[in-house]
Amino acid sequence: MKPVPATDAVGNGRLREQLSAMTTEAYRPELADIDRLPTLDIARFMNAEDATVATAVGAQLPAISAAIDAVTERMTRGGRLVYAGAGTAGRLGVLDASECPPTFNTDPSLVVGLIAGGPSALVTAVEGAEDSEESARRDLDVLGLSGDDVVVGISASGRTPYAVEAVRHARSRGALTIGLACNADSPLAAAAEHGIDVVVGPETLTGSTRLKAGTAQKLVLNMLSTITMVKLGKTYGNLMVDVRASNEKLRARAHRIVALATEASDESIETALADNDGEVKNTILTLLASVDAPTAARLLEDAHGHLRRALEAAAA
Repeated sequence: MKPVPATDAVGNGRLREQLSAMTTEAYRPELADIDRLPTLDIARFMNAEDATVATAVGAQLPAISAAIDAVTERMTRGGRLVYAGAGTAGRLGVLDASECPPTFNTDPSLVVGLIAGGPSALVTAVEGAEDSEESARRDLDVLGLSGDDVVVGISASGRTPYAVEAVRHARSRGALTIGLACNADSPLAAAAEHGIDVVVGPETLTGSTRLKAGTAQKLVLNMLSTITMVKLGKTYGNLMVDVRASNEKLRARAHRIVALATEASDESIETALADNDGEVKNTILTLLASVDAPTAARLLEDAHGHLRRALEAAAA
């Protein structure tokens, strides 16, 4: 076996020290015999551990809310939401980004997920990718960041070079930055304008931060994207109205949403959906404001897509 160069050994030693100080990496001696326990006992323990994650997220709600308001303000100006992370954190960012177009009818370029090592890293580990600060800068430069964009660095440890550099580089380009980590006082949170450190504590399996840390990151990303979209007018109350009925399932869902919003007859709903090319927002506006499809389209355009504002304008 090749000897480890002295410089690498020193760097590795420093990294081991850093990891030993992180709660997400802490060893739990009381679980040393977990592999000998009955399956049900292990499942009960993991379930109890998972139940603590929501409380940890709850402790960060003021920071999360402030970040969402800042994201909404940038996206109202035409900015994009960009997630950047490595490994599990990167995959969670890509997942959240990929769910926005089918959920909120957004353009795929509006919410973007970057993962260290590129798309292949979604299914195969790319060795050394998370340590590449150069890759973070390059991936963001390809997007051509502007001052209206938002970059969210995601890292369970809060020290992943790819995520930290993504935030630093984005900030140097004038973009709004958010750092999401699962250790207190993380370098990632410190590098960002909005730091969110959700401290979930030691994992059931030491070194497996796809567990509680991964769950916490998913919960926060759900809030970031969902609440931002609500504030951008992608919903009417809690109804998903930014939907176009383009297949059988969506047609049935669209009809039901319009019915819940308007209490109109089935016949009226079907006629209005056809007149509005299956657009749910337009259909609801047509029925509630008693306007034709072209007028509904104009009112929504003037209201920047906010159905409630368009209804208020129609009633004025």
